[in-house]
Amino acid sequence: MVQVSFPGVYIQEKASGVRTITGVATSIAAFVDAFPRGPLDEAVQCLSFADFQREFGGIHGDSPASYGIKQFFQNGGSECWVVRVADGATTSEVTVDDTAGAGGTVMFRARAGRQIRGEIAVNPGEWGDSLMLEVDYDSTDPAALFNLIVTEVAVSNGRRSVLRTETFRNLTMDPAQPNHALAVVNAGSRLVQLDNSAAVAPFTRPAATGTLGGPVVSIPASPFDLTVDAGGGARSFNVVYTGTPDLPTLRPLIENALRGASAAATTDAERALIAGATVRLIGRGTAASPFRLLFSAGRGGSAFSPAATLTLGSSVPATLTALGLPGAANVQQYALTGGGDGTMPVGATPITGNLAAKTGLYALEDVDLVNILCLPRVAELSATDMNAVYSEATTYIAGRRGFLLIDIPELTASLDAMQTWLAQNDSLRSRDAAVYFPRTFCPDPVNGNRLRSIAASGTVAGLYARTDAARGVWKAPAGTEARLENVQALAYTLTDLQNGALNPLGVNCLRTFPIFSHICWGARTLDGADQLASEWKYIPIRRLALFIEESLFRGTKWVVFEPNDEPLWAQIRLNVGVFMNGLFRQGAFQGSTPQEAYFVKCDKETTTQADRNLGIVNIEVGFAPLKPAEFVVITIQQIAGDLQV
Repeated sequence: MVQVSFPGVYIQEKASGVRTITGVATSIAAFVDAFPRGPLDEAVQCLSFADFQREFGGIHGDSPASYGIKQFFQNGGSECWVVRVADGATTSEVTVDDTAGAGGTVMFRARAGRQIRGEIAVNPGEWGDSLMLEVDYDSTDPAALFNLIVTEVAVSNGRRSVLRTETFRNLTMDPAQPNHALAVVNAGSRLVQLDNSAAVAPFTRPAATGTLGGPVVSIPASPFDLTVDAGGGARSFNVVYTGTPDLPTLRPLIENALRGASAAATTDAERALIAGATVRLIGRGTAASPFRLLFSAGRGGSAFSPAATLTLGSSVPATLTALGLPGAANVQQYALTGGGDGTMPVGATPITGNLAAKTGLYALEDVDLVNILCLPRVAELSATDMNAVYSEATTYIAGRRGFLLIDIPELTASLDAMQTWLAQNDSLRSRDAAVYFPRTFCPDPVNGNRLRSIAASGTVAGLYARTDAARGVWKAPAGTEARLENVQALAYTLTDLQNGALNPLGVNCLRTFPIFSHICWGARTLDGADQLASEWKYIPIRRLALFIEESLFRGTKWVVFEPNDEPLWAQIRLNVGVFMNGLFRQGAFQGSTPQEAYFVKCDKETTTQADRNLGIVNIEVGFAPLKPAEFVVITIQQIAGDLQV
């Protein structure tokens, strides 16, 4: 209310009462399975198959969901959440001391993993054994700070290549400083997490990798000889120059001469270590930060060992003293070890997990919205375990207003087998689940692109996403437009009569038609058997209802604690009505007018005085769904022609 105090014009704004309700996403999928890498029992968002490859390692022969995720994106999916579960997997780790060659005070332990939602998530698996750490003092304060380089390597065709590198500069072990190593690395790294079990003195730091010399005192006035031992004995090399060069000029001369010593090596491994060696200058060349020489071995060959050392020497002690050598000979890299994949074909327990601990399936509790749940691994479990996992999954996803896609075992590859499977699993019937027959055959990239039997859930989930984007969630994800991408063949070729035997039972058939290729030819929920006469017979109707429910659930939270009277009810009718009218205009409902298509009721009839006394406001929303034209009947009649009587 404007407080008037002087003659004049006053302006005030009044709320319109319009609160836009936005429709939620309808095709966010979730996959739970074992993978060769990835955070354990954590839901990770993937917006492309490339994201999945980076986080979870891509396709793996013992991971059915990895194939399903690829199919999801290839068939039109754009967002999914992936939960990795494991059975007996171990995490790679390494401890880093403050002394070259170990044996000193432990600075920290590095473990494969990263932070998710502010908490450390370990990343077990053999992949972690490919992680390497390097420490150097080439920082803004070489006497006190250090740099940490984290590298993921791979060996292919006899070459050692770098897949990813993370560099963290100017770190300290002082926890009171903003550049504390544990805080900086743990917050920024997607490869490792650091911890230490005991307090570390603030001015200590991990030993530098490679061979770090002491302060350079002077430059020898004439050419000099040095030796290097890379594990095969001392190899001599001569550093030649004229005059007295400065240290930056001398550095490349030492490096080139050092590499020339590889000619005397007796093994390929020793030769590679010396031939690819590098020499760096550490420090600023001042009294407070003198120059030091850092020698690092070459690491390009497949025979490279992170534990290799370069030991420098000379027959002239004065030369070593002048150059600050022989230095502290340390390993080239700190290698993480001890990672194991465990048993990749996991059982029922890791998949279902525990609600209180948010493990397995319940790791999705940390995800705001999930619409489609796929569990391809479950089809490979025993009949008892499969039924138990799918029953729990159905209950869980129904509570999230989502939809479950149930997969069938690989041996269920005939009409009789499918009918038998359905009879044995009648307890799985639900309005929030669907099953598809038969399984699909897709190229297997880890097996020379030979065809592999793949559960259909990932492909169908992608098809749902593609149909939702093109036509809307109210359109059945089936028909000649519902082509199955990257599907080479189906496990069983159905005829029309066989299709007719399964369709009344609530089984959605995948068919092969000339020209149209492999398509989805069914749109019924598992509650869609004819004998059940369910109002939730069709997938698009059920998914549309779930979409409306979730959208209104999120879009009407503003109502809570508002005065429960006619002004509020009018606002509710307005805002919910606008949302429903928007769907009507998109063709989501039956009817030619809004009155025929939907209704929104919120007044004193829905909310009685007793309800108001209890703090309850009741909103009734109804809609007339579009049911798919499942059966097309064409009547043909022969007419006699133009007969004149």
